Amino acid sequence: MPDATDSLLSRLTKAPLVADQKRAKAQLKDFIDRVRDEPESAALLEHLDDGLFRDLLLGLADHSPFLWQLIVNDPARMARLALCSPEEAHRAIIESQSNLFRELRTSAITRDDAVRSFRQNRNAHALLVAMADIGGLWGTEQVTQALSDFADASVAGGVNLVLTEMADLGRVNLVNPDSPGEGSGFTVLALGKHGAGELNYSSDIDLVIFFDPETKVLRDPSEAATIYTRIAQQLAKLLQERTADGYVHRVDYRLRPDPGSTPTAVSLSSAYVYYETVGQNWERAAFIKARPIAGDLTLGENFLKELRPFIWRKYFDFASIADVHAMKRQIHAVRGHDQIAVAGHDIKLGRGGIREIEFFVQTQQLVFGGRRPGLRGRRTLDMLKALHDEGWITAHARDELSEAYRFLRTIEHRLQMVADEQTQRLPSDEEQLKRFAKFCGYPNLKAFSKALTDQATIVQGHYALLFEEGPELASDVGSLVFTGSDNDLDTLATLQRLGFHEPERVAETVRGWHFGRRPAIQSARAREVLTELTPALLSALGGTADPDGALAALDRAFGRMPAAVELLTILQSHDRLRLLFADLLGTAPRLADTVAQSPHVLDALIDPAFGTPTADDEAIESQVRQIIGPPRDFEDFLDRIRDAARQMRFVTGARLLSGVFSPAQAGEAYAATAQAVIRITFDEVRRAFEAEQGAVPGARIAILGLGRLGSRELTAGSDLDLVVIYDFDENARESTGPRSLDVVVYYTRLTQRLVSALTVPTRRGLLYEVDLRLRPQGGKGPVASQFKGFVNYQKTEADLWEHMALTRARVLAGDEAFGFEVSNAIKDILTTKRDPKQVFKDVRAMRELIAQEKGDDDPWDMKLARGGLTDLDFIAQGLVLAYASAHPSLVGVPTEGAFAQAQASGLLGEDDARTLTEAHKLFNDIFQWQRLTIEGRFDVAQVPKAILKRLANVAGLPIPNVLREHLDETRSRVQGVLGSVLGR
Repeated sequence: MPDATDSLLSRLTKAPLVADQKRAKAQLKDFIDRVRDEPESAALLEHLDDGLFRDLLLGLADHSPFLWQLIVNDPARMARLALCSPEEAHRAIIESQSNLFRELRTSAITRDDAVRSFRQNRNAHALLVAMADIGGLWGTEQVTQALSDFADASVAGGVNLVLTEMADLGRVNLVNPDSPGEGSGFTVLALGKHGAGELNYSSDIDLVIFFDPETKVLRDPSEAATIYTRIAQQLAKLLQERTADGYVHRVDYRLRPDPGSTPTAVSLSSAYVYYETVGQNWERAAFIKARPIAGDLTLGENFLKELRPFIWRKYFDFASIADVHAMKRQIHAVRGHDQIAVAGHDIKLGRGGIREIEFFVQTQQLVFGGRRPGLRGRRTLDMLKALHDEGWITAHARDELSEAYRFLRTIEHRLQMVADEQTQRLPSDEEQLKRFAKFCGYPNLKAFSKALTDQATIVQGHYALLFEEGPELASDVGSLVFTGSDNDLDTLATLQRLGFHEPERVAETVRGWHFGRRPAIQSARAREVLTELTPALLSALGGTADPDGALAALDRAFGRMPAAVELLTILQSHDRLRLLFADLLGTAPRLADTVAQSPHVLDALIDPAFGTPTADDEAIESQVRQIIGPPRDFEDFLDRIRDAARQMRFVTGARLLSGVFSPAQAGEAYAATAQAVIRITFDEVRRAFEAEQGAVPGARIAILGLGRLGSRELTAGSDLDLVVIYDFDENARESTGPRSLDVVVYYTRLTQRLVSALTVPTRRGLLYEVDLRLRPQGGKGPVASQFKGFVNYQKTEADLWEHMALTRARVLAGDEAFGFEVSNAIKDILTTKRDPKQVFKDVRAMRELIAQEKGDDDPWDMKLARGGLTDLDFIAQGLVLAYASAHPSLVGVPTEGAFAQAQASGLLGEDDARTLTEAHKLFNDIFQWQRLTIEGRFDVAQVPKAILKRLANVAGLPIPNVLREHLDETRSRVQGVLGSVLGR
């Protein structure tokens, strides 16, 4: 017979206060009626008239729908629990939960019976613990240990059941069927409060499963990942699937290494690599509490021994304080937890809450535990005592924090007992809060509020002393917590408030950075800076027109970078750079890629000269030469000039993006940079070539730029259209060097060397693409043209389209005097008298040929669409070739200048000239922006809305929706002028 003096109801010392006596008594009366009808519970009747047991039942009826349902559903169970020792009842439930697999193996019960028993045991245990807790029989440590013991039994019993079933199917060979986990090749670790033996009343259980890939218990070891993952999944289903009897535990596997990209069961070898390379301080803190509870326990113990160097650093690890505090500050950043409160306050995560006590303890364990083994315990209260015994905290701190911890855990359990929910948030409604205060044993809300705020203030005071030097972390941004393994609802709300449309994807991306999915941010320093920078960085990205696209671009950039710590440090130090970089990510991915390759290009943006730019050829060449400096050799020169060009092009793009440059000025600056690169590269190539091959007597050379390079309208993605022209002494046949070459071969190889130097990819990337097809005879002719042959060809053989190309020719490099001769020869060619009708006929034919070959029906192609830039250029070039013999001022000016000169010469009416000029400016501006923002074809269906909005702004339009219509109208007007100028 049970010892009546040791029974639960005989040991009660207290009961909750009742808020609604009438309702509670009515419910108790219904329960008494049921007890009278069930002989197995009849022994309770004598205890239901008065006394603490009756008061306890009234309190549960009033405050906890969950517990009251357990009571009335099974009065016989209630009688068994109330009339025996709670410790004995606890042991009996644990034993039953642990051994259900044995009954299944011997066919004493069915699988369905086992599933039902798992849940019925949980219900009985939940009721037992609640009564022992609320009734004052067990203190905090006993309650949390009992809950943890039951979770251990559930997991171990569940694993053994699943293994037994797997063995029956022939998938595993059990070493010991009476103890299936023994030698099973995998281990289950409990982390968090479960691992510490401090489990909450209605908490998830945090489990991680590791397996030995060399296991011998499987028929085919190569199936280890598949089989153990299936075991993990079946275990979770067994424990958390809800049936008519409820559930056992909610299982959380997300504390495993990088849960977003790893299977549920992780191999030991992969785990070791992960923790040694990208393991984070929060994971070190989690593993302080790790404990093997199921499967092969020896394997689990050995794994934790191997992991000790990761968890416990050899030296005092003060850097952990900054990292752990950063996590805490992220939690507090406007979550409603940044102030001590009562209504709606989160007693776990809020100010002065349970998490602050845990962080207070765990941080000092991480810092000092490597040198002080006595600080390596799992339980919070034990470690508060150890911290005092080792001399790290005062007795005052130990006692106050211990008392606060017990108080807060008790309140936490009361919250969870109401409806069996995993919650730590107090009710926001005042009436509900008053009722809850009585459930906790307080006569009124005022007394409860004082007790809570007093304890929270004490906790916050001790916590603040430990972290008083911690820097602030963008607390006005909002809750941004990425240090755990799952999505935080307040964080998702903050991300939405910042402007992100897919907050779940954003959270997963940022969490992936912390998990080391991008090698560029795997170093400890990079992750440390990232932790501090994340709120400010997300705030900056949120301020762009397309925050989600900007973040995705940053993630891609991290994926291409070898290391990101330099970039992160720069962004951390400069608010302005952070905002501009965010803008680049959102609207100019090409520029963002440049930053990813060379973070220090951002330095130029904080240079005072950024706001006072120049597109002057000489000034830009001087800047390029200064950036290059003195190279060690030709290979070093190739790297340096790529760096210089990248920086200059980046600054030009950033100036366009920032409004410092107009699109036309950007085109001039891009062209000036290209010219400087060509000139400097040619000087280096020529010097090296002459050292090998000597020089040609009377040699002279000129390098022409054509196309947009020649007209100073280059874009961020333009190729370089070049033509090389040379001349030499008529009596010379070969070069004068030790390895002399025939003159034609000499200039062919010199040109090829130049092109190679401009185009070959090096470790610093690409420089330019070069196109030589505008030379005489195109791809069939020699790569370099002798001067007389060039002039003769242009005057006697060249088609009109080749003269059209010459209208934009400009000498960029070579011998200055010879350059003048070439320029004059070209002007002479362009001012040759021609029949305007034949010119315009040939121009129209050329335009139709291009339309057939390349198409003209893409309305977002600023060049090729009918009425676009190609038509405008052709109009200007036709005017030059038709009338330059009488109006030489048409030669040597860009397209818009040609329209102005044509109007001044009476060749265009004022309205037509204005139409063409305004259209060219519009299309050229948008074309510049398209090339700055998008590489390749401008597919409007794929282009971010932010870029379309930017293009609309460029066109002077309020919204993107009317941009297409505006472009079409402008092109229609151009086509009308084209018809009147060139004829139909």
